[in-house]
Amino acid sequence: MEALRDLPADAPLVVLTGAGISAESGIPTFRDPDGIWARVRLEDVATPEAFARDPGRVHAFYDARRRALLDPAVRPNPAHEALAMLERRWPGPFLLVTQNIDDLHERAGSRRLLHMHGELLKALCTACGERREWRGDLGVETVCPACGRRGTLRPDVVWFGEMPYHLEVIHAALERCRLFVAVGTSGQVYPAAGFVEVARRHGALTVELNLERSAVSDLFHLHRFGRAGEIVPAFVDELLLVTGVGLA
Repeated sequence: MEALRDLPADAPLVVLTGAGISAESGIPTFRDPDGIWARVRLEDVATPEAFARDPGRVHAFYDARRRALLDPAVRPNPAHEALAMLERRWPGPFLLVTQNIDDLHERAGSRRLLHMHGELLKALCTACGERREWRGDLGVETVCPACGRRGTLRPDVVWFGEMPYHLEVIHAALERCRLFVAVGTSGQVYPAAGFVEVARRHGALTVELNLERSAVSDLFHLHRFGRAGEIVPAFVDELLLVTGVGLA
């Protein structure tokens, strides 16, 4: 707590979230023993080569995930809500970077948010570059509303072998932040797994909030382990209290 107490209340803050924060909302993780990649080969559904080889199969995989995300039972959990509250309360620069392609942060009220791996509820046209919200199914016969081409729409998600979005903005924020917090990340997927090293090298206090130790746990100054819906709200309350921002 002493390290947190030394932070000025207007310190630049960057939060990174991974699949662990959404697991309690019913969104499957990827790398757990019973996660998505234990059931489906990523090479078959999450690479540009897979889409070129069998677009119908890739569309079916993401259509199912999109429908699951839109199930009324899937809702933000207290961890999402706590981070949205932190954004509203924090007087200094704040950036939430998520590896998740769901929209649970937005539903909870987060606004200063970047999706580095894209968004499941958006479609991207490979012909004209248009991206737009998309809540229905996609298929090889779907027509792009912008250019009229057929079969050129794909999920606006970053596949393996593609460059994540917003990296320049994210790195600039990491280099000037005084506090970096990672929530629900495995520490196995780069470049996100390297963000803690960038932030720490530039003098930030680093905090890991996770169910268990990640692959990069040793790079964090502070750790809180447990369910995201419990430890994230508790940490946010602690941070606001010790920095004098207050909870009201």
